[in-house]
Amino acid sequence: MNFFEIVNSKLGSLTKNEQALFDYVVKNMNKIKNQSIREVASETYVSTATFLRFVKKIGFVGFSEFTTVIKYTVLNEDDNKENPMPFEVSQSDYREEYLKNIIESVRVMPTNKMHELTKRLAAHPEIYLFAKGVSKHVCEYIDYLFTIAGFTIHFPADHDYRQVAYRQIHSQDLVFILSYDGKDEEFIKMLNQLTDSEKRAYLVSVTEPDNNAIQNLSDVNFYIFTDSVTVNNVEIGSRISMLAVMELILYQYIEDYGDRDFNFKKEEH
Repeated sequence: MNFFEIVNSKLGSLTKNEQALFDYVVKNMNKIKNQSIREVASETYVSTATFLRFVKKIGFVGFSEFTTVIKYTVLNEDDNKENPMPFEVSQSDYREEYLKNIIESVRVMPTNKMHELTKRLAAHPEIYLFAKGVSKHVCEYIDYLFTIAGFTIHFPADHDYRQVAYRQIHSQDLVFILSYDGKDEEFIKMLNQLTDSEKRAYLVSVTEPDNNAIQNLSDVNFYIFTDSVTVNNVEIGSRISMLAVMELILYQYIEDYGDRDFNFKKEEH
């Protein structure tokens, strides 16, 4: 009984306000599991009746079932965190968790946000990619993939290049921030500068689901699930979910606008 499995088929029908409620729920599951409907409604600035309608729309009979499923989902995640290292669990178990993380990351991608983003891509903006650490290597592939699709990509991989790139961003551009924990101080400073600027670009982030500064400063946030893995004091947790999100954004663009922009061919095997 997993929260994301239940709500998956309902996500495409959510309104903008309902999507905001869903984002809040995903980011605050550990808190909501012990709250009353009045408390949650108060913190999301809606009436209890509105929140109950939302709960039913995403697949639950009522608030009690909603919180019960959240408790089971959080409990299962906590159990998984007790043995985060792949070498501490059997290979088959880790494979299962690896696949589940990818599936859940893809399932929670909101359809309305995807189409909103592809509409902006259809204007062929200049695209800026920002990432560090393991996530930076994801960007190397995304740089290649989007360039092949005909987009103009800027990927300043080093600090000095990023400082120059920040000043070149304009309002018609599209900025992607890939930061798993969403707490990088350099990126937060950059986002604050961009949001306060008259030349504010459209900001898209890919982070973990926990509430963090980068996602809160973004126009659109896609969150991913992964297990933390550290080797020789270096964090090397899988970024395959991050890669999947970025690939699916491009594939959604191809589906929405490919016939107009280029000769797209999908071969069946």
